[in-house]
Amino acid sequence: MSEAQRVGQLFLVGIAGAPTAEVARAVGTYHFGSLLWEGTSTAGVAADRQDSQAIQALASSAATAKVRFFIAANQEGGQVQELQGPGFSAIPSALAQGQLSAAELQRQAAAWGRELRSAGVNLDLAPVMDVVPSATASQNAPVGALQREFGHNPQTTGAHGVAFIRGMKQAGVATTAKHFPGLGQVVGNTDFSSGVVDTTTGPKSPYLKSFQSAMKADVPFVMVALATYTRIDPHHLAAFSTRVMQDLLREQLNFQGVIVSDDLGAAAAVTGLSPATRGIDFLAAGGDLITSQSLPAAVAMDKAILARTAGDAAFRSTVNSAVMRILDAKQAYHLTSCR
Repeated sequence: MSEAQRVGQLFLVGIAGAPTAEVARAVGTYHFGSLLWEGTSTAGVAADRQDSQAIQALASSAATAKVRFFIAANQEGGQVQELQGPGFSAIPSALAQGQLSAAELQRQAAAWGRELRSAGVNLDLAPVMDVVPSATASQNAPVGALQREFGHNPQTTGAHGVAFIRGMKQAGVATTAKHFPGLGQVVGNTDFSSGVVDTTTGPKSPYLKSFQSAMKADVPFVMVALATYTRIDPHHLAAFSTRVMQDLLREQLNFQGVIVSDDLGAAAAVTGLSPATRGIDFLAAGGDLITSQSLPAAVAMDKAILARTAGDAAFRSTVNSAVMRILDAKQAYHLTSCR
């Protein structure tokens, strides 16, 4: 891979369905390695499969060194189910899923995963592992108000999150435990609000146990939140915090997989920073895969990262380590080929 192709692997970029000329051009020019459905598609499995096949056809020697794409969707259930229509089940909310036995949830998640695979989607940005206290669930805008939590304690959330992860894995779909270290104790939604703060969660919080359960189940991706955790690192959003990603997630909890950001392209939480700063700071703090629902923001981040790697050997080493973790995940999901 060229340096530009390696940097392109660091991105999960939002698209609206089929690869338009703009998306194809961006992949060809900036070598973006993973793509994300945005918005709701009601076209159904067959139509989405055609779009996914067209996306995978963009993985040429020149674009991605023939490394194929993670094609991702937010397919949690309830109010967060981006892929709908013929061939897709109506997935209940995570709160309803939490009422099932773990064995039954795993069985149903495997069926939902088979639907995704039939549509050409191989990465689900789920499950939500955040624990939301029942007393404050209705005031918790990002999770509780939308019933995105499996339950109100780490045991229920952990067991059902693991069942979801295992079911999806049976179907050949990678999963993402989110939003580390948890959005269950906040009020605002980082998609729409800046300055979201958690003053409760610390390095020894019992609510981290649900994420630990996901890691013990070998979840391949962990998504890091865009809130500030004053008891862990009061000076940085989690996605820009070495204390959160390196000290807590890597060293204390021993996560060896891919650390993916929450949306660094369009989320209100990061609008005070330039796209270049967002991308570089996430990688420098220990992150691997940059989510950007904005294509222009992804282009700006890519250019900045590529320029930084050219003149900074230490940063280039950091980038290459992140790329290798992403390629390891792709190999595990049969997106690379031996030569």
